[in-house]
Amino acid sequence: MTVKRVVLIRPGETDWNKIGRWQGIVAVPLNIHGIEQAKRLAKFVRNIALDVIYSSDVRRAKDTASVLSEYTSVPIIYDKRLRERHLGLWQGLSMNEMRDWYKGAYDELMKDPFNSPAPEGESRADVAVRVREIFDEILQTEYETVGIITHTTAIRVLLTELLPDVDAFNMDFRNISVTTLIAHADATWEMTQLDDVTHLEGMSSSPFKGKIG
Repeated sequence: MTVKRVVLIRPGETDWNKIGRWQGIVAVPLNIHGIEQAKRLAKFVRNIALDVIYSSDVRRAKDTASVLSEYTSVPIIYDKRLRERHLGLWQGLSMNEMRDWYKGAYDELMKDPFNSPAPEGESRADVAVRVREIFDEILQTEYETVGIITHTTAIRVLLTELLPDVDAFNMDFRNISVTTLIAHADATWEMTQLDDVTHLEGMSSSPFKGKIG
């Protein structure tokens, strides 16, 4: 395996992040704050010698990748398998609205959060299948250091797959945060950075704490 380091990046802030609306795959753009976050991330990316960046094709991820491509020479590859979980009828709602308007589906999700899908959407298990598929393909490339711009659910399911002792679903991931994995010779992985936002140099970043992603 050529890949030695994987850098997982959550996209920058959107207006829906600020007001607590669940985005799923809705085309919500970065806001001004999120664009500035991405610019600061670009400085970090220039210093870690990424060979390539794979990115979700959801709008906020593409906006983040576009800023990086403007300030760095790292090539970007978009792949829909890195999308956030499709939340179906819950997209655009707050947590309270999901619980009140879709009580049956919400209760099922609380009973089995990994396998229960959002109404007309995906489950965490569905996301795990497609994310692991693209990740395994990335491992077959000749790159050594790979950036992946993806979303909270995708990051959580991937960490769960690669690090059995890590409870990723009880971890917070802030906008534009960086989580870094190092590959060992025995094909195991080690997490060396978790939800790191030091590259923001004090600029604010909102955490994702929801039970859906």
